[in-house]
Amino acid sequence: MKRILAAAVAALSLMFSQAAFSQTPPNVLVVGQIAEPKSMDPATVTAVNDFRILMNVYDGLVRYKDGTLEVEPSLAESWTISDDGTVYTFKLRDGVKFHDGTDFNAEAVKFNFDRILDENHPFHDTGPFPLSFYFSAVEDVNVVDPLTIEFRLDAPYAPFLSNLAYTPGLMVSPAAVEAQGKDFGRNPSGTGAFKFAEWEANSKVVVVRNEEYWDGAPPLEAVIYRPITDANTRIAEMLSGGLDIMVEVPPDSLAQFRDNDSYKVVEQAGPHLWFLILNLKEGPFADKKVRQAANYALNKKALVENILQGTAQVAAGPTPPAFAWAYNDALEPYPYDPEKAKALLAEAGYDGEEVTFYVTDGGSGMLDPVAMGTAIQADLEAIGMNVNVETYEWNTFLGKVNPGLEGKADMAEMAWMTNDPDTLPFLALRSEAWPDKGGFNSGYYSNPKVDELLNNARKSTDQAERAKLYQEMQTIVQEDAPWVFVANWKQNAVTKSSVEDFKLQPSFFLMLQKVSKPQ
Repeated sequence: MKRILAAAVAALSLMFSQAAFSQTPPNVLVVGQIAEPKSMDPATVTAVNDFRILMNVYDGLVRYKDGTLEVEPSLAESWTISDDGTVYTFKLRDGVKFHDGTDFNAEAVKFNFDRILDENHPFHDTGPFPLSFYFSAVEDVNVVDPLTIEFRLDAPYAPFLSNLAYTPGLMVSPAAVEAQGKDFGRNPSGTGAFKFAEWEANSKVVVVRNEEYWDGAPPLEAVIYRPITDANTRIAEMLSGGLDIMVEVPPDSLAQFRDNDSYKVVEQAGPHLWFLILNLKEGPFADKKVRQAANYALNKKALVENILQGTAQVAAGPTPPAFAWAYNDALEPYPYDPEKAKALLAEAGYDGEEVTFYVTDGGSGMLDPVAMGTAIQADLEAIGMNVNVETYEWNTFLGKVNPGLEGKADMAEMAWMTNDPDTLPFLALRSEAWPDKGGFNSGYYSNPKVDELLNNARKSTDQAERAKLYQEMQTIVQEDAPWVFVANWKQNAVTKSSVEDFKLQPSFFLMLQKVSKPQ
């Protein structure tokens, strides 16, 4: 098997040894990604750019049903929940092996969760684990028998199953982590439909078909993910035949693909929010009036119609409308009102202090970030703000923003694609989610009432009660304006017409297990 894998990698490398490619290999799918992945350890990453690879290499206990955010069995065949909502017991699928040949079982599940949750675990230092918040309610993980695992929670936790289907719930091989340590992210081993084969920095990540995949071997022989950070270069590669799939197509370029029978344009609405994080700890945005002024200053309708070409809608608050049951549809977006914005700045005593604005040149769901950043800068300067833009490559950008804006910047672009209405506000708006406490509240927002509402919402097992709590939270957060709420995006991709059974998912994952490319 190892000789076959080595031969396959060698053949794929030979096919892609040239600088540009006019024809992709038979039965091999070439995907144009927006950036180099940060890691292939699912417990350590936060970007959808990375998730698009990982969801094809790994499985979780559960997964999202095709085309929905509903949970269905995966590595777990079934589960039960105690009457009080605090004990989840999973029956695991028998006979599943990791790509390194070791057994998937209850001990492996325990290893995975202990690694990210227990600071005393011998492999906890293979982190950090930025999304461990997803499982903060887990008190104990117990092996009942080789194919039964039990989770005991400290309180009812409504998003638990949904979070298990997200990337931090993906199962890695304990033996591979033990062998590779902190290098596991460059030498991954999961149970998924594709096995890791090669990672050539800034060039390609290659995964090959797992012939023994428990859910049926995929039609494709291999998938090659190519990081192409410049959108125009990705488009040129797609048009020249060097890519089979291109994700996150700039809005201005969609028409040329729609009008060409050689391509298919695929779109899918999902739970996405594009926003500006504001630094509430220091600088001008520590004043709520200045934050509200920024929300009134942006002509979001023009941003959506002119730059995003109608591929998004103006956002009203922190919760995407895709979560229909939890969305507060009584909220109206901040209207475009530059005169009101100027009046608020005057009331706040803003004196022209420079505002440092972090922009990225490309990133997961960031919606033409450079053009958006330029337009946002112009709108803010039109009301008298002095805005200095600093632009960074995606992973560098995350390294600056995620640890917090204090001492660095006053605002930053950001986008989140989420799996539950709990996720984004819990990880990025609570007081306990400040960066120094392990969260993503990079602007240091704090409101005790919001904290209370979010903590109560995740404990409630009544969806109607959860909805009421989330809707109240949205009203408060919109008024407090810790962010500038910009847009909710409809994701897109372009494929060659020869690619079959490809679809985008509401989860924003790129699921390729059933995709084929007949020649």
